[in-house]
Amino acid sequence: MSHFNRVDWVAGDPIMGLLEAFRADPNPAKLDLGVGVYKDQQGLTPIPKAVKLAEQALIGSEQTKSYIGGHGDVSFGTYLLHLVLGAHSPVIDDKRAGCTQTAGGTGALRLTGEFIAQCLPGKGIWLSQPTWPIHETLFQAAGLSISHYPYVGADNRLDVAGMLQAMRQIPRGDVILLHACCHNPTGFDLSRSDWQQVLDVVKERELLPLFDFAYQGFGDGLEEDAWAVRLFAQALPELLITSSCSKNFGLYRERTGGLIVIAENADRLLAVRSQLASIARNLWSTPPSHGAAVVAEILGSTSLRTVWQDEVEAMRNRIMSLRKGLVEALIPFGLNERFAHIAEQRGMFSYTGLTPEQVAALKERYSVYLVSSGRANVAGLDENRLDELARAIAEVSR
Repeated sequence: MSHFNRVDWVAGDPIMGLLEAFRADPNPAKLDLGVGVYKDQQGLTPIPKAVKLAEQALIGSEQTKSYIGGHGDVSFGTYLLHLVLGAHSPVIDDKRAGCTQTAGGTGALRLTGEFIAQCLPGKGIWLSQPTWPIHETLFQAAGLSISHYPYVGADNRLDVAGMLQAMRQIPRGDVILLHACCHNPTGFDLSRSDWQQVLDVVKERELLPLFDFAYQGFGDGLEEDAWAVRLFAQALPELLITSSCSKNFGLYRERTGGLIVIAENADRLLAVRSQLASIARNLWSTPPSHGAAVVAEILGSTSLRTVWQDEVEAMRNRIMSLRKGLVEALIPFGLNERFAHIAEQRGMFSYTGLTPEQVAALKERYSVYLVSSGRANVAGLDENRLDELARAIAEVSR
């Protein structure tokens, strides 16, 4: 008897498949612009100096390997709250905000999905079109009804009017997922005036906003990128925020993140947190310790925090330089205006506007790997090969 003979094969994540194809490509000039991790000039995903220093300190001071509790490292949660909501946030002072540590930003999103399904039954969730593909599968796995609002139009431009119009049709009380900054996968961010309009519609429709905040510091700066989140936190009685430490701390494999909840009052917050701890117990019991301890060590040290802030700024500036450099490299081919949006976008990703056929041609002819939608990881660019890439783009764009 075979217990597994009815188990079907399922296709893996397409981006991971792209990585496998890249690794198998023998071309020494190959270029990976697919997988969403930050890379330095050598093509490596470095460990920040602040992280290394924090780990060295922790080796000598760690006293136990015991569990850290359902909500995770208390110090980590406190520091993350202040990083996201601000050092002098009134919602923190009023004990209306709490952080539950999770297994990365992905874990925070899954915990959120389970919380909505179990504690807010009947609420659907609305995602931007397009959005990070895993948003779809995470909330589908939680059993939520998923719908979409337009975000980028057929002209590969931000469609604020279409977004607002669709939001006004969302059933009252549903959940809407918003990208706080560095929209994944497009790189197009809302302006402050756009955010104010979104807030007005959220109030009008009594929606529950869920901010996915995975790239704090990679857009315009650590404080600047939190502007929309803090605007909503001050204006609304309830808010959900998923925060990731993968990018800005380089802690990809340590799976460090948190779900921040803002409730109407301290009593409501305690009730919500009790539910989150119960749900998390059945997902991962308690979260891993190391990454959270590293973040707490950095944010709790004036010297380490300064080192870390400088490193985040350096990563952000490098990405912006690569964006501008690529657009400039396209000038000789008369394509700089067509691709000018790349320099205007924020964060690691860019919706380049390349078609699936053009993406396939880049891979086949030049061993340049992008997601079929045309999304490119700008942090994967090599500043010494921008002219070469521009020539390849020009060839496939003819």
